[in-house]
Amino acid sequence: MIELVQAARQLQDFCTAQQWQSCFIGGFAVQRWGEPRFTSDIDLSLLTGFGKEEAFVDGLLARFRPRTEGQREFALRSRVLLLTADNEVPMDIALAALPFEEGVIARASPFEYERGGPALTTCSAEDLIIYKAFADRALDWHDVETILVRQGDKLDFAYIYRELAPLCALKEAPEIVPRLQALAEKIAAETTG
Repeated sequence: MIELVQAARQLQDFCTAQQWQSCFIGGFAVQRWGEPRFTSDIDLSLLTGFGKEEAFVDGLLARFRPRTEGQREFALRSRVLLLTADNEVPMDIALAALPFEEGVIARASPFEYERGGPALTTCSAEDLIIYKAFADRALDWHDVETILVRQGDKLDFAYIYRELAPLCALKEAPEIVPRLQALAEKIAAETTG
């Protein structure tokens, strides 16, 4: 975990120095909101908007080593830049532009992963659930479950469903929303019963 925190701090410090808006998402954020589990990389959402991605990608590539050849073109095409921190931790940078992604970064808050350590900005528990449910993979659903168990009635479910439903409609996967609702109801019944 120490290596992840060091890499995250390095990336966050770089983004802050550039006055770029960002927050950590993915498995690293699960360490804050859900059940801590092994993760070998860090995921960052970086607000680039549409049409300005090149400046962000070029700035990051000037500072960090790309994980593979052709990362600039890959990032501009796929909106994900794959880099390596100085301590060899893999870093996935999502180039955020959608209103939902902008809101995720605006709602993010600092968290100390180590007592007295640097405060690293992560997405909210609600936004992490939306990301994970939208991804709709087995590990993501496990993460959602651990977040629901740990955060319980502190979660803003109205917000989660309001934001998740249109994203799932765009993905043509509307079944994700009722799956999440059923899981949340099951966990609520188990913890109160």
